[in-house]
Amino acid sequence: MIRDVKLSDANRIVEIYNHYIENTVFTFEEKLVSNDDMKKRISEIRGFDLPWMVYEEDCDILGFAYASKWKSRCAYKFSVEATVYLSPLAKSKGVGTKLYKKLFSRLKEKKLHVVICGISLPNPASIALHEKFGMEKVAHFKQVGFKFGKWVDVGYWQIVLGA
Repeated sequence: MIRDVKLSDANRIVEIYNHYIENTVFTFEEKLVSNDDMKKRISEIRGFDLPWMVYEEDCDILGFAYASKWKSRCAYKFSVEATVYLSPLAKSKGVGTKLYKKLFSRLKEKKLHVVICGISLPNPASIALHEKFGMEKVAHFKQVGFKFGKWVDVGYWQIVLGA
């Protein structure tokens, strides 16, 4: 089941996200996030009237996806950045696809024009997910992140939704 996030989901979202902080370069955060930090992030996204949703199965959240402002300048108001994270238990089970399908649908309903996604490279699974939704690679920044003692590239994918 996909539903809108609740503040009470912060605990489980933190567990999922902190896994990526501790074990991957898929996020450039290096310090673990607290429940209070996550509640603030959820509230901020909801305050901008942007979607944040979770995928729940058997009373357990297996993933989450949301859209955030792309930039703060007013002329960017029709562009957002999308993000998805999955529990390691949910990988390769279609959860990311289901979350993005619902997220992109909601973004179209809100008459947003462009969705942008940043991907730490290499990450073939994430690239495949984003390209499944018609996103195209539009930028590649070399060695812009440094985590776990190595330089990391970041690619950007985008899609023009229309509206």
